[in-house]
Amino acid sequence: MKKTYYRSILKVFTFGVIVFNQVNAQKVLLSANGPGNTYEQINNAFAPGRDVVEVPDCVHTEFGRHIEEVYDDELGKYVFNFLVHKTPDNDRCQNFDRQRIEIKTYGGSPENLKAVKGETVAYSWKFKLPQNFKVSKNFTHLHQIKSVGGLYARTPMITLTARKATLDRMELRYTATNMQSTLKTALLDLFRGQWVKVTEVIKYDNLGSYYMQISRISDGVVLFNYNISAIDMWQDGSAFTRPKWGIYRSIKNISDLRDEQVRFADFSIQELTPLSVLDYQAMSTKNKLKVNKSKGIVFLKDIPKNSYEEIELVDENGKKIAHNRLLRKQKITISGLRKGDYYVSFLVAKQPVSVYTFTIKN
Repeated sequence: MKKTYYRSILKVFTFGVIVFNQVNAQKVLLSANGPGNTYEQINNAFAPGRDVVEVPDCVHTEFGRHIEEVYDDELGKYVFNFLVHKTPDNDRCQNFDRQRIEIKTYGGSPENLKAVKGETVAYSWKFKLPQNFKVSKNFTHLHQIKSVGGLYARTPMITLTARKATLDRMELRYTATNMQSTLKTALLDLFRGQWVKVTEVIKYDNLGSYYMQISRISDGVVLFNYNISAIDMWQDGSAFTRPKWGIYRSIKNISDLRDEQVRFADFSIQELTPLSVLDYQAMSTKNKLKVNKSKGIVFLKDIPKNSYEEIELVDENGKKIAHNRLLRKQKITISGLRKGDYYVSFLVAKQPVSVYTFTIKN
């Protein structure tokens, strides 16, 4: 698949003598700010003047709103608390075999919050499941990527769901049509009682890419990681694609369930755009690689292998150079390369976390 570079917010930090330009966290679109006007705050962020909150308030009026803002001692700030009750909650008084407390973007949202074919979008958010979180053996969805329009719009392309089993599990599920498959699973106990951060990067195309990483906030340990660089990430006939977050669970086996509270925080949606040669130059400032002219190689040996997933090589005109035959054991063979400046980009989730430069003078 053709590789792409992306521009994002950068910050510089140092590991020993190596300086990395790391992609910073995406700009937060929605964070809790204290009790009151919670639905209005969500709507203002995701679709000003519209309603993107899907809740069972209509059947449970005596309880009131099913999303509130509470102070979280671990994060040291207010967060969103999604509440679902074993009874009488349902799905917006429309479906009675399931319960839904979700927020979303949709047709009335700003264009930059709706993904179209050819775009690459990064999503991030935090969530915390209760220590004794109970799940359905049918589905307990926490996040979905859904298409609007087309033959397959009813079936989510991506679903992060929890499921009851001999050992309860978290599942990442996928389809480009209407036949879902499970991409990866993890033990649900890894997530119970823990604040985690999710980073999801999607290139929306028939030959697209998908990346998800979930890390524990307390110590940064990665609990879940999935990355695929050639996957159909566009449901044909779609007008756009959108994210959803919350609690969406089946109650066909209601005895398995209980009242639950799931906390969410810091939702972000960011379109990523291609890097220019000027971006490469800016990112590689002072990051010079050594060229050994007599041996015809460039050394990468001082760069930690666990700091990146892929390497890209680009010339001074921004042209990507096929490097499979050039890269061996953290060394780049420069024989056959013309004189000029070159940029070596180290990627995580298809985004450059660091860029280094070297020059061939003759």
